[in-house]
Amino acid sequence: MFKTLLRNVGDFKKSSILTPVFTSLEVLMSTFIPYVTSWIIDRGINAGDMGNVCLYGGVMLVLAFLSLWFGIQAGRNSAYASTGFAYNLRSAMYSHIQTFSFSNIDRFTTSGLITRMTTDVSNLQNSFQQILRASVRAPLTLIFSIFMCVFINWKMSLIFITAMVVLGLSLYLVISKTVKLFSQVFEKYDALNNSVQENVQAIRVVKAFVREDYENTKFRKAAESLYKLFVKTESLQAINHPMMNLVVYGCIIALSWFGAHYIVGGELTTGQLTSLFTYVMSILTSLMMLTMIFVSITMSAASGKRVVEVLDERADITSPADGGLKEVADGSVEFSDVSFSYRQGVSDEDGNITGSVTRPALQHITVKVESGETLGVIGGTGCGKSTFASMVSRLYDVHSGVVKVGGRDVRDYDVEVLRNEVSMILQNNILFSGTILENLRWGKPDATLEECRHACDLAQASEFIDQMPEGYETHIEQNGTNVSGGQRQRLCIARALLKKPKVLILDDSTSACDTSTEAKILDAFTHQVPDITKIIISQRIQSVQHADHIIVMDNGEINGFGTHDELLRSNPIYQDIYRLQIENGGDFDQKK
Repeated sequence: MFKTLLRNVGDFKKSSILTPVFTSLEVLMSTFIPYVTSWIIDRGINAGDMGNVCLYGGVMLVLAFLSLWFGIQAGRNSAYASTGFAYNLRSAMYSHIQTFSFSNIDRFTTSGLITRMTTDVSNLQNSFQQILRASVRAPLTLIFSIFMCVFINWKMSLIFITAMVVLGLSLYLVISKTVKLFSQVFEKYDALNNSVQENVQAIRVVKAFVREDYENTKFRKAAESLYKLFVKTESLQAINHPMMNLVVYGCIIALSWFGAHYIVGGELTTGQLTSLFTYVMSILTSLMMLTMIFVSITMSAASGKRVVEVLDERADITSPADGGLKEVADGSVEFSDVSFSYRQGVSDEDGNITGSVTRPALQHITVKVESGETLGVIGGTGCGKSTFASMVSRLYDVHSGVVKVGGRDVRDYDVEVLRNEVSMILQNNILFSGTILENLRWGKPDATLEECRHACDLAQASEFIDQMPEGYETHIEQNGTNVSGGQRQRLCIARALLKKPKVLILDDSTSACDTSTEAKILDAFTHQVPDITKIIISQRIQSVQHADHIIVMDNGEINGFGTHDELLRSNPIYQDIYRLQIENGGDFDQKK
């Protein structure tokens, strides 16, 4: 874990090295100050020599100035190193997540990934800064102060060494209990973030069903669980401060009592006793700081483990080692005995993942579509239609069998090349915040306005874009909330067409469009982009009836294959769909 995290220090290694160096010098300078103070008292004030007062006072000022300067440099470098470390971690995680396949993403919840990139990285940033400064400052202050105490009077040093052992044992007992609790906190953060994210994204549904009270209750449960854990942890930690005060006051009393006797006996001077008080406070404060650092680092270790889980996650789908094929010959698509299963987590009563099971989604699929042909895929909800489409663009990899595009196994291609040539429009496609033109150019960054207009004409999007006051410069809100579902789908279709792919997959991508608009879109596909292979996934007969071939999916298998007329004569499921949708004017969703 530590090697993975330290690799992300990157360009901030220099600052990471300079910070402990400057911190060490800062501690060294500040350690000498109490000893010089004893000289001012003994050799200056008590001796009535103002020359020594000025001399040693000047030395103390120089030491204080150097300590201050070294401290400033240490602070600047630690801030630079820790924020840079956090920047590198977030960048590395974000870039790595972009390489994930759908199956990789399925292993992490969206809220979990957000927590890891925000809260967890912030914890690591603070911990890294502590390691560079406090983790150097505290032990050095402890060591230097003990050395100076022993140097001044080794008998008196036994007092605070004993106190240090007592305080150390007490703090250890407290810390050992709090550490276990901190490891549970971040799981609760995930649940809290999930509740917030889900509610904000679905706020319209929440309001439409008047479920605000239910959502508030769900959020309060997640927040209350986190609250109770923090209260329990902080309550245990609160014991540290009174324990520290008890030991400090005990040391002060013991030093005063024995110090007075040693001064009377001539074994100790007033200035030395004064410096001992300062060193004792430094020693005990450093010990307290070390325990807090231990808690913080242990707490951050849980964050580090979660971050490394993301960084160490290997993408299931990658390009071949030699880079793969850089060109797709044509738009032909072939499935040869393809099977695929999803892996799903199994939870206990408390919602904790306890294992996983596989759920078959496709079973022994064999079908071939020639370049330029149109394939319709129809069936009930959950029958495997979307999974079928995901295999073509290699969003998932088959578990057995082969999927070919352009006559070659999809695993032989460079992933980017394949996905640029296989353009997929998802059922719940997303628009990003920005203008319509910016969203369209996701399909082709250098597309001209005329190219965008042509793609929108094919997708039947021009009619509503031209009616907008700012046309193609109209701003789209996040997730396209200021356009209708049908308008959003048409913009996504236009965006996909701009890529000029060899294979175009529409995964129920016209479900929000009226039948007239949908018919115009499909007609444009047939007559204006005939060279593109079209795979149209739908639950509507009207969407697929003119396709060259139609697959009827049922329970992850091909139940029927043929043209519209052939399936009407021979396939019971297709006949039921036709009867319910066309003859009875209803919708079909195959019962399982």
